[in-house]
Amino acid sequence: MTDIIQVVGYKNSGKTTLVGHLVRTLTEAGLAVGTVKHDAHRFDVDREGTDTHRHREAGARMTAITNDCRTAFMEERPVSLEDILRRMTDMDAVIVEGFKQENHAKIVMIRSEDDEELLRLKQVKAVVSWLPGERRYGDLPVFPLGDADGLASWVRANLLKRKGPDFRSP
Repeated sequence: MTDIIQVVGYKNSGKTTLVGHLVRTLTEAGLAVGTVKHDAHRFDVDREGTDTHRHREAGARMTAITNDCRTAFMEERPVSLEDILRRMTDMDAVIVEGFKQENHAKIVMIRSEDDEELLRLKQVKAVVSWLPGERRYGDLPVFPLGDADGLASWVRANLLKRKGPDFRSP
């Protein structure tokens, strides 16, 4: 069973930086880690003039490109998070950036007191706070923004079934 961890917060709250740190830390611990990023804008990873772009322009609903080290799929429709996660079952853990309303274990990024409303989301397990001073949010563990290592250790100990070969309980 793949462990799913969401990192949620508002724009410029440090989500991508934290996801990168968690991926590095868990990968260095010997875990296979995947990521999913929600984009509120209309993105395109393809470039005009490429063969795959031409395939899509011709009407292909799904296009794949592969070589000896990488594969990408592009679909001309939205795909649910659960459908994406079904494609990632060979990962030990998947870190999801965004998708606030989904029901997986969440790390919430709090940049300002206004962001504290995010604590009402389902499955909040930990908080990363930009706010000065020691904060308490019920029984939730709170990590200051600069303690990504502490959070990563907590994630391995508390949110992952597969912890990696070098795991020692903090």
